[in-house]
Amino acid sequence: MSYVTSKQMLLDAQAGGYAVGAFNAENMEMVKAIVAAAQELGAPVMIQTTGGTIKYGSEDTFAAIVRAEAERASVPVCLHLDHGPSMEMAVRCLRAGYSSVMIDGSKLPFEENIAISSLVAQMAAAVGVPCEAELGKVGGKEDDTVSDGKDIYTDPQEAKEFAERTGITSLAVGIGTAHGFYKGVPVLDVDRLSEIRKVVEIPLVLHGASGLTDEQVMECVKRGICKVNFATELRKAYTDAVRAFLAENPDAFDPKTYSKEGMKAVTELVKARMKVCGCPGKA
Repeated sequence: MSYVTSKQMLLDAQAGGYAVGAFNAENMEMVKAIVAAAQELGAPVMIQTTGGTIKYGSEDTFAAIVRAEAERASVPVCLHLDHGPSMEMAVRCLRAGYSSVMIDGSKLPFEENIAISSLVAQMAAAVGVPCEAELGKVGGKEDDTVSDGKDIYTDPQEAKEFAERTGITSLAVGIGTAHGFYKGVPVLDVDRLSEIRKVVEIPLVLHGASGLTDEQVMECVKRGICKVNFATELRKAYTDAVRAFLAENPDAFDPKTYSKEGMKAVTELVKARMKVCGCPGKA
């Protein structure tokens, strides 16, 4: 198993009717906690870093940490660039050893999104790495605002054309989700998701799952989602656990003591989300 690309694990998920959980990590502790959850449940797992996380720790650092943990695991582990903002960052991640990348051109006009997504997909394919792209918009902090306008939704026929022309291996779609926690009750257009699934052959990805109910995630998986991204709730779980420990132990100063509490919280949350995705035992 060990360190793998995302291509086969997502194709297996598509064929098996479940989704792979993709979890954003901000530090070594979160990487170890995520892998521990996957190991315990026998689940394939994707660990993700955004551009901001890479600026904090560097793509080389995260590639080394994830590879080291993956090589100790008996389940498949993939390291994915989440919401890659540029071709340059995708290149750096590929050189560092990332086993999956995303290029996010969703803010660009349709043809420009196709152009940059095609370029990154070709470049990644040349070194045997799969590429995710996004069509439509996922609200929240990735585009500075949460919108409920129809312009955020992915058009099924455009999705079909986009997938065919770019050569990407997975597609993130906009059906009403948002990054971060929701201020109101999210309304998902799951019927649109079903329509996209009918015409797009490659695996589909759901972003902005933190804050969705278990039932909403399961319905999306039922309708064709093969990868579900979780980020904000992991950061909150880690931080809340550390805060609680320090409140009870104000004299604590060793990071190893309070970090363990954060790791435990992340592991439990990841296990719960993996069960919702249906991927335990699929490694």
